[in-house]
Amino acid sequence: MGPKKTDRQKIRGEIRIGLGSCCVASGSDDIRQAVERTVFENGLEVQLKHVGCVGMCHQVPLVEILPEGKEPTLYAKVTPGDVKKIIESHFAPPDLFKRIRNKLINAIENIQTDIHWDGIERYHLNVREKHVASFLGNQIPIATEYRGIINPLDIEEYRQRRGFEAIQRVLTKMSPEEVISEIKISGMRGRGGACFPTGLKWELVAEQKNPMKYLICNGDEGDPGAFMDRMLLESYPYRVIEGMLIAAYAVGATAGYFYIRAEYPLAVKRITRALEICRENNILGQNIMHSDFSFDIQLVEGAGAFVCGEETALIESIEGNRGFPRLRPPYPAEKGLWDQPTLVNNTETYAQIAYIIRNGAESFNKIGTQECKGTKVFALAGKIARGGLIEVPMGITICAVVEEIGGADTPIDLLTLTKAGAMMGSGGMVVLDDTDCMVDIARYFLAFTQKESCGKCTFCRIGTRRMLDILNRLCSGQGRDGDIEELENLGEWTKKGSLCGLGKTAPNPVLTTIRYFRDEYEAHIKGKCPTGRCVDMIKYSINDQCIGCTLCAQKCPVGAIEFKPHEKHAIDPEKCIKCDSCRQVCTVDAVSVE
Repeated sequence: MGPKKTDRQKIRGEIRIGLGSCCVASGSDDIRQAVERTVFENGLEVQLKHVGCVGMCHQVPLVEILPEGKEPTLYAKVTPGDVKKIIESHFAPPDLFKRIRNKLINAIENIQTDIHWDGIERYHLNVREKHVASFLGNQIPIATEYRGIINPLDIEEYRQRRGFEAIQRVLTKMSPEEVISEIKISGMRGRGGACFPTGLKWELVAEQKNPMKYLICNGDEGDPGAFMDRMLLESYPYRVIEGMLIAAYAVGATAGYFYIRAEYPLAVKRITRALEICRENNILGQNIMHSDFSFDIQLVEGAGAFVCGEETALIESIEGNRGFPRLRPPYPAEKGLWDQPTLVNNTETYAQIAYIIRNGAESFNKIGTQECKGTKVFALAGKIARGGLIEVPMGITICAVVEEIGGADTPIDLLTLTKAGAMMGSGGMVVLDDTDCMVDIARYFLAFTQKESCGKCTFCRIGTRRMLDILNRLCSGQGRDGDIEELENLGEWTKKGSLCGLGKTAPNPVLTTIRYFRDEYEAHIKGKCPTGRCVDMIKYSINDQCIGCTLCAQKCPVGAIEFKPHEKHAIDPEKCIKCDSCRQVCTVDAVSVE
């Protein structure tokens, strides 16, 4: 059942529903159906709009109501059962009979069920409230401009908001050299992790005289906790395409590719449709916008190998080969896809290009730090109250991101993070606290990269395996003197002897946790996990605080606690699986963990 079609002249407002992957996973498609049903049944003269990611993933599903001539109202964590009353609080049916009917139905429902609705205040988000203002206040939307406002696939709405204005200017008023110069002046660096100067990379490709050149958008995002590229591809497909067109014109590329992991079905679907719409509107294909410039883009789905995020492994994958990194030089700028000069940039890099051309390099250059200009999109997750997608200026401190936006005063820029032993990466930020075991966390991330290693480089293949073996021993209480030094030695050689970024950065979680939390490693060698996270090193027991309430015995999934009402209980260590259920259910802190 769809919404009632209305004459645009009679529309009395707009209802926006977020339909990004996070929103859909939280039930926003059910919200959409409830909205459509309510609009249809009441004959409301409103426009329904499906929008992309708002960034406030901790508040989804989100519904925004925009009555004509009034301030918009945003509702968070909406349930399908409450949609009807939320909409009716803003839009009355145009028909008198339907208005009377709704009041009668609501009254009867209250009498029959004896359930009173909490009211719209329960869902209403005021942008002036501290927790909302803190999340949005420090952000500068460039790649995420018009978040939660535009329909991802509405090309006319994109045009109305200055979409394709930059490529029009480039094709009619700028030479390729002028475009590259503008990008260089902006100070833009690649947003995929290496932070290589974007203008210089474009210049290297442009200098090649080959008649055939390729351009690739690297959307193969696989880092734990990262979902920035997915959001940009789902919510701003035309913005990314426009950035690719500008880059193709600047470097003389003749064909382009989106490389997107197949695990992002919504991103694949929207990019595929956006490419079709662009071809229909002369934005892609021959003589784009009636110019002499011709360019088209194909989409290739990656099979999920993390190593294919590295540009040369990605190129191998597009060619139909196994994703092995290539020895460099030559670099892709000289010899890339099918041995032709190839420009490879990250999704976020392309998403910021149109802004620079449209507003001038200086508008971008004035944001950020001396070394890193502009903004960076981060995926904020972990032990934090307000997770989601944020876009903040380069140079903002980690403290500001974690404590103010998300609820370490190290500035987020290339040089400062490198000095701290970290890296910018693609933008996944996972927040931990003092209850997390740093040795176990290092083991988790190293296990991921070790599993994803393509195996080509001996140092990466064997070095990460040996490091993981040591970490497994440490977390099982079998650490030995010299393990820390061996981890440091293996880590440094793995970084030196690996071809690609995966191998060069795989030891980072181990080396940095040793650097900042060495005492935890030393404790593990002595057979103790300070946080009690390593289950092989802890023991559960019941102390004298026990009152014999039997809650722990009832909760234990393996029968490790005998049911003895009004008596002190005991845990059978042979049966105990250390699931922590007994401690969580105990009301008198009678369960000890040692």
